[in-house]
Amino acid sequence: IRKIMKIAKEPISMETPIGDDDDSHLGDFIEDGANTAPMEAAMQAGLRDVVKDILDSLTPREAKVLRMRFGIEMTSDHTLEEVGKQFDVTRERIRQIEAKALRKLKHPSRSDKLRSFTDTL
Repeated sequence: IRKIMKIAKEPISMETPIGDDDDSHLGDFIEDGANTAPMEAAMQAGLRDVVKDILDSLTPREAKVLRMRFGIEMTSDHTLEEVGKQFDVTRERIRQIEAKALRKLKHPSRSDKLRSFTDTL
């Protein structure tokens, strides 16, 4: 057990040759967690496009409220109070606008567009 523990502690170079031809290295087989896989990147781009299309089908005010509330295409989400100040209305009015917009998004003409993305989760 100690021998195995010692082996596990010793660092191994990413340039360690793998195979007989020395044309492959250990680093070639380790996934780079910083990069997004091409398939995942394509799905994210597709989802982004569908979400944009769906939000564009709402009124500009409803779309802006949802974008701000959920942080879509923004660095962070916003509170009802913050969104209310942006539109110069109460947070209760923003809550009503948000609820109406979300009800619209549940309609099959809009929600079916997202179903292919939720089915893969």
